[in-house]
Amino acid sequence: MAKNSNTFLSLIPLLFLTFVATSHAGGIAIYWGQNGNEGTLAEACATGKYTHVIIAFLNKFGNGQTPEMNLAGHCNPSIPNSCTKFSSEIKDCQSKKIKVLVSIGGGIGSYSLSSIEDARNVSTFLWNTFLGGKSSSRPLGDAVLDGIDFDIELGSTQNWQHLAHFLKGYSRYGKKVYLGAAPQCPIPDKFLGTALQTGLFDFVWVQFYNNPPCQYNGNITNLVNSWNTWTRTVPTMKIFLGLPASTAAAGSGFIPADVLTSKILPVIKKTRKYGGVMLWSRFHDLQSGYSTSIIGSV
Repeated sequence: MAKNSNTFLSLIPLLFLTFVATSHAGGIAIYWGQNGNEGTLAEACATGKYTHVIIAFLNKFGNGQTPEMNLAGHCNPSIPNSCTKFSSEIKDCQSKKIKVLVSIGGGIGSYSLSSIEDARNVSTFLWNTFLGGKSSSRPLGDAVLDGIDFDIELGSTQNWQHLAHFLKGYSRYGKKVYLGAAPQCPIPDKFLGTALQTGLFDFVWVQFYNNPPCQYNGNITNLVNSWNTWTRTVPTMKIFLGLPASTAAAGSGFIPADVLTSKILPVIKKTRKYGGVMLWSRFHDLQSGYSTSIIGSV
């Protein structure tokens, strides 16, 4: 009996290492800013559920346009000091080790990059307005955000790789500039396919919703196949499974929490590039409690 017990005990470290080697812990990224009823940024971060918060959206920029930000019912960025109240909240989130990015693009807006020089100009604007640069007009105040998220769904399909290069270049000034991206799950993404191949993006939260060919439809096969293609072909540090936080959050692609935790996460967490789950959006998550249902499994 003693010999058998020792043999069993000796196997514990091996079993643990095997588990670590085949299952990777992740976080939850959340989009915030498109519904005034979703609570404050500080309240979102205080939940302890999110590792990344993405402020959405800067939805007008490029091609000579005066940039504009839309934060729905939270504040009006075009009015001086209307949104600077969020500066202290951003810093509070960052003090909790939460990465805070601002998202450019979105499904509604007017944006494009007409040339490499246009990409350079937009990068300068983003650096001075949201990152470590200086500007007399910083809608979110003096908080230095952690990076920029690309949610490009409209406009030009070119020059996004140049914007990524220019933004990453600002990391040389001290604080690392993180880049996120939210492509659609059909690969390559129409707008960001070339940019993603640069390997400059730290987080890629792929939208596995509103995309029937590669989303969950009662069967996980298409989703898993698409996930495997992304992790195999896109050079990035971490890939997140982007999902709607409720049935109301998207036209299709919602995955019941029990299906996600029992059937999908155990499969995709074996991937070295697994980063976690991205949810659209904080408002819908607040209504559904989806993140609470999955956080123990992510």
